[in-house]
Amino acid sequence: MTTGSPWFRPTNGPGPEPIPGDPYAPAEPHAPNEPYAPNEPYAPTEPYVGAELYGAGDPFVPAEPYQGGEPYAQPAAYAPNEPYAPADPYVPADSYTPPSEPYAYEEPASHRGTPQESPYEPPYGAYEAEEPQRDQRGETMPLRALEDVSAPAAEPVSGPGRAERRRAAKGGRGRNRGAPAGTGSSAAASAAEGRPLSRVEARRAARAAKESVGVVASRVVGELFITFGVVMLLFVTYQLWWTNVLAGQETDKAKAQIEDTWATDDDKPEAFEPGKGFAIMYIPKLDVVVPIAEGISKSKVLDKGMVGHYGEGKLKTAMPADKQGNFAVAGHRNTHGEPFRYINQLKPGDPVVVETKSAYYTYEMASILPQTSPSNVSVIDPVPKQSGFKGPGRYITLTTCTPEFTSTYRMIVWGKLVDERPRSKGKPPALVG
Repeated sequence: MTTGSPWFRPTNGPGPEPIPGDPYAPAEPHAPNEPYAPNEPYAPTEPYVGAELYGAGDPFVPAEPYQGGEPYAQPAAYAPNEPYAPADPYVPADSYTPPSEPYAYEEPASHRGTPQESPYEPPYGAYEAEEPQRDQRGETMPLRALEDVSAPAAEPVSGPGRAERRRAAKGGRGRNRGAPAGTGSSAAASAAEGRPLSRVEARRAARAAKESVGVVASRVVGELFITFGVVMLLFVTYQLWWTNVLAGQETDKAKAQIEDTWATDDDKPEAFEPGKGFAIMYIPKLDVVVPIAEGISKSKVLDKGMVGHYGEGKLKTAMPADKQGNFAVAGHRNTHGEPFRYINQLKPGDPVVVETKSAYYTYEMASILPQTSPSNVSVIDPVPKQSGFKGPGRYITLTTCTPEFTSTYRMIVWGKLVDERPRSKGKPPALVG
C-alpha cells in the first residue's frame, strides 16, 4: 500500500512487480503519469494542477500569492499602555551592548561540600561531572572528589584511635604489654590530643620515667668497669713506658755521680753504702750500660734502673777486686729500665765488663740456668752449683726474674774473669771493638 501527500507523486520509474499470489497486490501496475480515477479511494477531491497556476477553488492554494521585492518593514513599537507590551522596544542586533560583568556561574548548594563534625574524617569536596575514566582493563573507574586548589590542604589527623585510647585507659593491656614504658599509654594519648594530664596519668607518667633499681645498679657497675679499665690502661702505660723513662733519667744521674767520685784524688779503700753506686757494667752484645749500686733494695736500687750487688747479710758476695769469690748482681728484666731483659740471648764467650774506680774487669759468659726457684741461693755461692765450675775462682753471676712480666722464677747467667786492666791503660778490647 502506498501513502503520501496529494501534492507529491512517487517516482516516475516503473513500480515494483506484484508478488504472485499476494492478495493485497493491485490488479494492474501503477501508472504514475495518469491522473487518479474518480472512483480511486486515494484520489484527491480536485484534480492535480501541475503546470498551471493554482485554481481559485483549490483548497490548498494560499489566499494570496507571494509578492516578492517588497522590503522588510520594521514592526511598530508597542504602545506604552498596551497591556502586553514589553518594557523596552525592540533593539536591533547591531546596537547590542554586552553586560559590564561576565556571567558568573554559581555552584548549586546541593553540590557544595558538607562540613564534617568529626575531626578524624576529612571533609568531602564537590564531585566533578566528567567523562568516566577507564583503567587499562577497560573497566569504568568511579568518580573522584574535586580538589579545591584555593583551600589549604587538610593536615592529616594524627592520634590514637578509639581502640588505642580504650587500651591506654586500661593501663596498656593487650598487644602493647611488651612495649616500652610510655608507649601507647594514656599520657601519650593526652599529649597527642593536646589536653592536660589527669592526676592518674601524671602519676603513671612519673612512675614510668623513674628508673628502676636494676637499671641504676647496672649503670653503676658499668661505670665502675669503665673506670677500672681506664685505671688499668694507665697503670700498664706507666709500667711499660713511663717507668723506663724515669729509670733512664735515674741511671744517667747515677753514672754522672760515679764518674764525679772517680775524678777525686781520694785514695781511701772502696767502701759503699746501700743504694750508692760504685761501678758501671757493660754488655756490648745487648748494648747495655748500667750503673751498679750496693744492695738489692727494690725501691732504692732496682726500681731506679740500676743493677744491685748482693752485699748484705747471708747473701753477701765478693767484689770484683777480690782475688777469689763470686761477684753476684740482680736486675729487672721488665720495666724500670729493664737492664737484664735479653740476658737469655747471651752465648758462651760473650763479654761482660765491669768498670770500677781502679780497673776494668772482663768476664766471659760460661753457662745459663733458664729457670730456678727464688729460694735457691746456692746459685750465688763462691763456687756456684749448677754453674759447671769445679773449684774456687773469680766469677760473676747475673740474676733476674722469669718469665717476662712475672717474678715466679729466676734466670741465672754465670761468667768467669778473663781480664783485669787498670783504667790508666785504657779500655779493654771488648769495649774498644
